[in-house]
Amino acid sequence: MTRAATRMSQRERSETTQGKLVAAARELFATVGYPATALGAVSEKAGVTKGALYHHYDGKPALFRAVFEAEQRELARTVKAAAEREPDPWDGFYAGCRAFFEASLEPDVQRITLLDAPSVLDWSTMREIEGRHGFALMCAGLTEAMRTGRIGQRPVEPLARMLHGALCEAAMYVARAEDQQAANDQVLRELRRLMRALADRG
Repeated sequence: MTRAATRMSQRERSETTQGKLVAAARELFATVGYPATALGAVSEKAGVTKGALYHHYDGKPALFRAVFEAEQRELARTVKAAAEREPDPWDGFYAGCRAFFEASLEPDVQRITLLDAPSVLDWSTMREIEGRHGFALMCAGLTEAMRTGRIGQRPVEPLARMLHGALCEAAMYVARAEDQQAANDQVLRELRRLMRALADRG
């Protein structure tokens, strides 16, 4: 076996182990929450030694960060797929936002991204990760809506920052509501009104 093949094999094994650890940790974080999750339970569920876990992640916060990143990546895929099903970019923008809220109604997504993440990760870390996924998609959606004339030309980033912050806060509001479905419906109605106002050139 060549050195290159050996290195590739080692990298593949490492990626496989990381994938098992992230999947096991996600299941435990989603069901019992971050505080109650023990690293020994994660390694046991993943079928790896605790030493292997510490080889890849230096502690529970680092492992949670990997889970949070994977969750944001999956949310972004969900949003992108919903947006791309609409021929009109502004309708696609709404569809993507709606898909985000619907995904955020899932208890495991809520617990990881909305309830535990703010207490485990610092603000800058959360924003950095979200920026690579959801925020980047929002900028792309607004840019396309402007390019096609669905909304007026304006600086993209400040508008994206305002909308992204509003959507994240609204998702938190829904997650903490007594009647989450009713709160989600209210949020989507207000989002429609906001989007109509942004598209109004008058």
